[in-house]
Amino acid sequence: MTKVSPSLLAADFLHLDRDIEMINRSEADWLHLDVMDGVFVPNISFGFPVLEAVASKCTKPLDVHYMIVNPEQYIKQTAKLGAMMMNVHVEACRHLHRTVQEIHDAGMKAGVTLNPATPVSVLEDIAADVDMVLLMSVNPGFGGQKFIENTIGKVQRLRQLLAQTGSKALIEVDGGVQGETAPRLVKAGVDVLVSGSYVFKSKQPEQTIHELRNL
Repeated sequence: MTKVSPSLLAADFLHLDRDIEMINRSEADWLHLDVMDGVFVPNISFGFPVLEAVASKCTKPLDVHYMIVNPEQYIKQTAKLGAMMMNVHVEACRHLHRTVQEIHDAGMKAGVTLNPATPVSVLEDIAADVDMVLLMSVNPGFGGQKFIENTIGKVQRLRQLLAQTGSKALIEVDGGVQGETAPRLVKAGVDVLVSGSYVFKSKQPEQTIHELRNL
């Protein structure tokens, strides 16, 4: 069964408690949290005050995605939140292997993220050490963008690389995941779907989550 990690970035920030209660009731597997710094990506989202508030109310595992420079500076703080997964960008980490080790040492699962133009081949020497690979299917920074078609082939190439390296890593995709793209992504080999607007703007978000899980 496909895992679903709804993206909080698309929630109603005036009524976060209501939206988190919906996530808690739903069949969502995780809650995806996009942290942006306005440096690595051209947008600023939210920081630790919001993360701490969400962590205190959300009963689902937290899937924290850092779109920031120097994410290794926040490993201890992220672990203190009780986060299940800390996801860092390949493009933002000078010493990726060390960062992955430090995430594991802090008691979390380690994810690595690739921007749309970054080939999966950069993971050849780290794939066996990570728990998840997140492929961005839009350019990071803003929700509601159009899905980049090359992602389908990229998922297939990543699936081959994971098999070749003996990696047990899950494949997650974030960006433009909705009713038309989600089935194709699952068919290509995706394990975890991140979906923001499609879930939170749905008239029946819990039903939408159920449908994504059962593709």
